[in-house]
Amino acid sequence: MRLIGLAGWSGAGKTTLLKRVIPCLTGQGISVSTLKHAHHDFDLDQPGKDSHTHREAGAHQVLVASARRWALMTELRGAPEPPLAELLRRLDKVDLVIVEGFKRDTHPKIEVHRAANGKPWLHPDDPRILAVASDVVPPPGAPPHLHLDEVEAIADAMLRHAERF
Repeated sequence: MRLIGLAGWSGAGKTTLLKRVIPCLTGQGISVSTLKHAHHDFDLDQPGKDSHTHREAGAHQVLVASARRWALMTELRGAPEPPLAELLRRLDKVDLVIVEGFKRDTHPKIEVHRAANGKPWLHPDDPRILAVASDVVPPPGAPPHLHLDEVEAIADAMLRHAERF
């Protein structure tokens, strides 16, 4: 399996870009999985559902399965957040894993930057940012630049910079 990340501040358009890039990659016959980091408390479950009741009762893990999909939820219950490497080991084998977030980790990344966000560039402080996808031209010395609308070129850059893990 190969790994590439999309790194950027909240609101830069990482998810919007992924929504456009994934069909481009899968259309080329490349199997893709994603791993998304959330900086906030999130819950895929709903109060009142049996699986939520199981978790609230103290279950460490709850696996919910149907004919269309399955999901495994693990409660950390005070344990530290698992590192990226551990989470990656839990994924099924695919051609490419795209990580959204985990911007401080050391995997290869493409920076997603939107000028209207008003946030600083990440690439000057991260040598693992190998390209930039932005709606503006980055400052001199930046990694190679692609415009956010160049979806096929961004997909190609992801494949070119992805590394085995």
